[in-house]
Formats: sequence, structure tokens, C-alpha cells
Amino acid sequence: MTPSPMTPRALADLRRLTPARVALGRSGVSLTTDALLEFTLAHARARDAVHAAFDGNAVAAELGTLGLTPLPVASRAQTRRDYLARPDLGRLLDPASRAMLEAQPSTADLALVIGDGLSPVAVTAQAVEVVRRLLPRLAAARIGIGPAAVATGARVALGDEIGALLGARIVLVLIGERPGLSAPASLGAYVTFGPKPGRTDADRNCVSNIHAAGINAGEAAFKIAWLVREAMARGASGVALKDESGEGGSAPAELSGPG
Repeated sequence: MTPSPMTPRALADLRRLTPARVALGRSGVSLTTDALLEFTLAHARARDAVHAAFDGNAVAAELGTLGLTPLPVASRAQTRRDYLARPDLGRLLDPASRAMLEAQPSTADLALVIGDGLSPVAVTAQAVEVVRRLLPRLAAARIGIGPAAVATGARVALGDEIGALLGARIVLVLIGERPGLSAPASLGAYVTFGPKPGRTDADRNCVSNIHAAGINAGEAAFKIAWLVREAMARGASGVALKDESGEGGSAPAELSGPG
């Protein structure tokens, strides 16, 4: 049976439910001018997000207002070109950063890493607010947090080396995600128990799509706190830890916190 064509009203309802490009129409065998221009603009925004400058000093200053001690670090990717062409360099600390972290006391339950990743604009827009909402949840669970590393040229796995050097049981990495055509400023959060070089994605839990039209900062903080608590209790993360934070109802009311 041939399905009935969608009505204009049904298409309009569908467009309200998703940012995906659906039923764009056509002009001859091509996209309409409006659809093509919108696509080109979205692509340009995604490219700009990847190449945007990362103001680590501003992020560090904001973390300081939350009572955290920021530590500026860098990967071995010395330029943005190196970072994009050599992902392996973004997973290793440069010698100066490694030496500085080796001199830090190793007493924290959780090491926090905020890295530019593939969307520095996402970090600027989202990361500090997520941390602000997360801190009271960690405090309520009696989870101590050490210095906050602000990393330039960072890939997710850079957190493994940082967490190991700080002697942390868990590392939390907040990092700019690869921009999409509908979300150029999306933040990701990665929780890894027992951080050390050589960990893989199977060892991590991820909360992704943290942005204005996705998961908001409060919901992200709730999910991250749940994952951190459970990872501490079970001594595991990644495939050994299923995210069940949403079972039994919605997130509880936001806790008040610093800032």
C-alpha cells in the first residue's frame, strides 16, 4: 500500500519537533535558495566553532570565582593545525604541563578537566555554568574535587594523564564536541574511573549534547553527579556502568551553590 503524502500541516509539525532538515522542497532538481543559504550558514558556523580561539584565562578566572584552583595546561598539539591533523598529540600533555602537575598534591577524589576540544565556543558558553551547578551536588555526596585543569589543544583522553598525575579516583572532562550543522556549540562531559594513560572510550560514560537547545546545564549536572557517585560506589565506569539517572522520575530540584 502506498503511504499517503504528508500534508503541509504535518510537515510544519515535524519541523517544530526537530532541527533536522526535512522536507526542504526543491527548485527543479536543486534545493531552494533559502534551504541552500541556511545550509551554507550552518556549515560556516560549524567551521568557525572549530577554529575559534580558546580563552583559557577567562575560563580559569570564572572557575576561581567558584572556589576552584585553576591550572592552565596544554597538550603537545602546539597549533590548531597540529591539533586537527594529529589527534594523538591532543591526548598527551606537553612536558611543562606534566612537570607542573607532578608537583601538585595527590589528594582529590575527582579531577576536573575543561578542554577546548573541537568547539571552544561550547566551552565558553556552557562549561562554567555546568560546574557551578555540579559543585553542590558533589559536596552533598562528600566527593572532594581538586584543582581544575584548563587544557588547550585537548582531546578527551588527555584527562586520563591529568587524572593519573593528580592521583584522582575519577576524572571528569568537559570538552567541546564536534560541531554539527544544527549545534555548533555543544559540550560533552566524560566520566572515567581510575584514570590512567591507555584508557579507551569503553571505560568512559558520556553526557553529550549540552547546549541551549539540548540538555541544559542543570540536567547535565544532575546526570554527571549521578555517574560520579555510582562510579565511586561501584569502582567502575564505561560499559560497566549504565546511566540509570533518569529512572524513577525526573531530576530533583536544583541545589543552591556558589556563584
